[in-house]
Amino acid sequence: MSGQHTEFIPPARPVIGEAEIEAAVRVLRSGMVVQGPEVAAFEQEFSELVEGRHCVAVNSGTSALQLTLLALGYGPGDEIIVPSFSFAASGNAVRLVGATPVFVDIAPDSFCLDPAAVAAAVTPRTVAVMPVHLYGHPAAMDKIMEIAAKHGLGVVEDAAQAHAAALHGTPVGAWGTAGCFSFYPTKNMHSLEGGMVTTGDAQLARTLRLLRNQGMEQRYANEIVGANMRLTDVAAAIGREQLKQLSGWTKQRQANAAYLDEHITAAATPPVAEGATHVYHQYTVRVAGDRDAFTARLRDKGVGSGVYYPTPIHRLLPYLVDGEPGPWDLPETERAAREVVSLPVFPSLTADQLARIADGVNSSV
Repeated sequence: MSGQHTEFIPPARPVIGEAEIEAAVRVLRSGMVVQGPEVAAFEQEFSELVEGRHCVAVNSGTSALQLTLLALGYGPGDEIIVPSFSFAASGNAVRLVGATPVFVDIAPDSFCLDPAAVAAAVTPRTVAVMPVHLYGHPAAMDKIMEIAAKHGLGVVEDAAQAHAAALHGTPVGAWGTAGCFSFYPTKNMHSLEGGMVTTGDAQLARTLRLLRNQGMEQRYANEIVGANMRLTDVAAAIGREQLKQLSGWTKQRQANAAYLDEHITAAATPPVAEGATHVYHQYTVRVAGDRDAFTARLRDKGVGSGVYYPTPIHRLLPYLVDGEPGPWDLPETERAAREVVSLPVFPSLTADQLARIADGVNSSV
């Protein structure tokens, strides 16, 4: 770090405090370590974030997506509309059930699915839409739900980055047929690894519980073909402790973002849609010009950053068609992939660190 003696500010800093450690040890000592009372309690407590919906805990956010698509009966011959500007899991989950991802463009302000692009992509084979609440900003769920209702489509919300985000007062995970959350360590709250499916449909919730546990509710009484995608009680206990702190962490992320909004002048700061509650999983700016040079200068000033995502899903190797990206016309996706940089916004940032981040950006563009 060229001549700097101040501590490097990482792009993210997961929290594992004494409460989480004590919770894990408590469960380990109990001997009830898989699919026990902690998982049930975590599901019940998480339901308060999603207007009391049924919650089904699984071992990852990707498992949440895959099992939801399986539970809804989607498979070969079905098309599911997804953004290409997202983590690969958004496309992978569709492919893993044998369905076909149809990539559509994003709205430039929110980085989330453009409803007009969704409407234009519906075909007789379309069965569902998978909006991603990217960076913690809710997708335009009111408009997406209207399109889905018109065409009889399922809506599976990928809320992996958006715990407690909302649009017009309705939380993400409480809009669609189902919502899928991740508890990976870099998320706004975590359980080391884990995921949650939220749904208002009791039968869908029961199917999900069967699918995560080899197709059985009672031991050896298998009802359907299932998988092993259970959450451990150790992970659930950690998740419960994190959930207690989520509200405070969210307020701090929002306060940190407000400071950066006010003090960053040399890059395009993230807008927030009317009626949206942004929870700033990432604080993502746009930088025109040489992004690599910008992030290198920022790093020299002791400020870390991340690029999420430099390669849209449709350009990743498994999604190429004869070595090419396929027929997709996604100009806003391509532009975002060239321009986005995510800055530190985690709750434990100090006032001095926030000032260093803003100053670093303003002097590095």
